[in-house]
Formats: sequence, C-alpha cells, structure tokens
Amino acid sequence: MLQLKEIIQDASRLFVGDAVPDQYYQDTYVKNIKPVYAVALPKTHKEVQELVRFANEKDLVIIARGAGTGVAGSQVPIQGNELIIDVHLMDKIVELDEDTLTLTVEPGVLIGDLHDYVENKGYFYPPDPASKHSTIGGNVATNAGGLRAVKYGTTRDYVREMTVVLPDGEEMTLGSLNIKSSSGYDLKDLFIGSEGTLGITTRIRLKLIPLPKANVTILQAFETAQKATEATLEILKSGVDPSGIELFERSALHYAEENLGYPLKSQVGQAYLMISLDGNDQKELDGRIDIVQSVTSDLTLESHALNAEEAEKNWALRDNILLGLTKFTEFELLDEVVPINKFAELIESTKAMQEKHGLNVLNFGHAGDGNVHTLLMKDDLTEEEWTEKRAALLKDLYQKVDELGGLPSAEHGIGIVKKEYMGRMTQTINLDYMRKIKRVFDPDNRLNPDKVF
Repeated sequence: MLQLKEIIQDASRLFVGDAVPDQYYQDTYVKNIKPVYAVALPKTHKEVQELVRFANEKDLVIIARGAGTGVAGSQVPIQGNELIIDVHLMDKIVELDEDTLTLTVEPGVLIGDLHDYVENKGYFYPPDPASKHSTIGGNVATNAGGLRAVKYGTTRDYVREMTVVLPDGEEMTLGSLNIKSSSGYDLKDLFIGSEGTLGITTRIRLKLIPLPKANVTILQAFETAQKATEATLEILKSGVDPSGIELFERSALHYAEENLGYPLKSQVGQAYLMISLDGNDQKELDGRIDIVQSVTSDLTLESHALNAEEAEKNWALRDNILLGLTKFTEFELLDEVVPINKFAELIESTKAMQEKHGLNVLNFGHAGDGNVHTLLMKDDLTEEEWTEKRAALLKDLYQKVDELGGLPSAEHGIGIVKKEYMGRMTQTINLDYMRKIKRVFDPDNRLNPDKVF
C-alpha cells in the first residue's frame, strides 16, 4: 500500500494528524469540528486517484474541498478521522477552444479569475456567484447561480463535460462536447449539485458565449419590498430580458454603506432594485431602459440609469452587504427560493417572524428568480438565546417556504446546515431514491457522508 508521503511527496501539500492547520477546523455554522486523519493538496488527477485509493485501503471517509467558501457545511468534517482532499492547488486554465467555444479548467480555478480570463479574450461565462473567491469545482458541486441566473441560468447550463474520480478511485467522463444528447441517462447533471457525495471533479469543460458589447444598471427605490417585487414582475413581463434583478432592503444596505464609507445613489424608500440589462446595441439598450422605467413608474419613488462609475460603486454596495455585516454582528445566511410571484409574500412573512421570535431579520436577493437571501442577526443575544430563537424561526421560515412551493436551497447547497429542512420538505420517495443513487456510486458511503439527506 502506498503511504500518503509517497503520494504527496511535497511536505507543504500534506498535513497529518496534529499538523492539520486550524483553517480546516473553522466554519461559520458548524462548531466543535472533530480532528481529521489528514489533509492532502493534490495538483494532478493522478494524485487524486491515488489519494482516494489510499482512503479505501485505510477505510477513511473522504471530503473534497476547494476554497472553503461554502456556507452550508458541505466541506466540513463531522465524523472525525476524515481524509480531506483539498483541490484548490489544481488551479490551471488548461485550454480555450475557440472552435467549440469551450474553456477547459481544473476545479481549483477561482470564479473571479475565470471571468477575467475569458472576458479579456472577448468571451463570457455568465454564472456569477457573489463570492468571486469560490472555485469552479465548488460552483459545480452546488450548481451555483448568482446575479445573472434570471437571464442566463446556473452553472449546470454551462458545463459541457467533466472528469470525476469515483469513490473507488475509478475515473469517469460525464457529458461531451456535443450540444445535444438523447443518448441515455444524463449522468453529468446528476453529479452537478451533488455536493461531493458522488465523486471528486478534476477537470471541467465549460461553455462560453460572446461577451455582450454594452450593459447598463438601473437603480430604483420603493416605499416597500412589496412594491419592489411587484415591479420585478412587471419588468419580467415587459420583455426587456434583464440579466439580473437584485432586491435589497434599506436595513441591510446600511451595513454596506458603513463599511465602504459612501451612500447608495438613492436615499429614499425602504427597498431597492438594481436591474442589469446587456446586449450588443446601445440604442436598443436605451429603448429597453425606457421600457423598464415606464412599466414601473407607478411603483417607484426614484429611478436612475447609472453611468459606469455610479454602477461600479453601487454594485460594490450590494456586494458588500455581507462583508459589512461581519464587522457588526454574527449572522446566519440563508438561500431559500420560491416561485417569483411568492417572493414578496415570503419577505413579508419574515417580518412577522421577526416580531414573533424577537430576532432581527434582513432580506436581500435575486428577485428575478425568486431566490431570497434571508439574514438572521445575532446582535446582542447570548449564545443560548441565539441558538433557541434561531431554531424556532428557521422552523417557521422553512415551513412557509414549503407552503409557497419553494425549496430550502437555491445555490448554496444543503450540506449539514439545511439537512433537517431538506428532510422535512422533500417527499420520502424522492429521498429514498437519492439514497439508492448514492449507494450505487458509493456503496461504502465514503464520500462526504451524512450530508444533503
């Protein structure tokens, strides 16, 4: 049997027992993490295969990890004695194929670096999760969405082909370069969003599209979140084809303004929309701006088509809501999703829950696709109060999401944090078949066990 030091010969890429760095034992939502067997940082597909085979021979549980930016606990060890395979050093952009409009990458490539690379060459990879320091492998594992999903879809829509290492060390290629397929089961889509429970991705071939030549941001202010969501529906029905519609409340924005030191362009109202439009003809884009402002005129307090500098500063505020919050309080970030016509009802219901449970609740999110990011704020509560009130509110919240026809996670994944609610909100037969699929690929329950379901 190969020893770990024979597989990973570079000592800077292998940590065993007490040498495992503290970062692997830290997570926002999962506490008291048990010691792991080792952490290995492979650089090649072959090293991943050998590490998986080693884990089989030693009967170790395996957890694949990337940048560690997940917020559902999918990448967190919970049993103890796991082998963590951290692929963030597998960060090569392998090939841009302009004939097939595809980009081949390793799983550790950061999504922000990927965007910069393709856009500098005149191409576009639309999925745009807020964490630009997340890896493409992690994005595939959770089917990440982000700001532009309303027009362009999620990660799933841009993966043409992927190579995975299975729990026994075998490799499998999923998908193909072909645009169409009616050739058997689509195993690729089964693995996308599986949160590392079926295999470890080592190479991904992504679909690209031409980079839009023009874009604009419209900022609108509203008296209430209800009016903002009514405006969202009007925009979606108008045919202007927005690439993003982001909603955030004044109470959430406050923290970003404090953090960055400048205000949002609009200072009226209690809720805001930032609407992105893109295309290849500025004149045509100007016409779409007029339509947006026309169909929402009875609902808005203010509406501004931002210039490039204003757009950059105002998007920075939107993106800094969470970063601003981290400087003021502990919080829990959710990513529930409901049908878009239920978006306002869900947000309003969180206000009633805030009063009922005595817990401060803020909301922002992707209004155009029904994905709400609800924030539960610890503020000055004791740990005991925070734990009790949070659990009670979460129970009510996910029950409401279920009643509205929604789901517990839109883009962050289930992990361990939302596993309880996944169980409550999913039909038993669906869970049973998920478990059967897991056993087919992973009969020893070796890959990221006790997550998702």
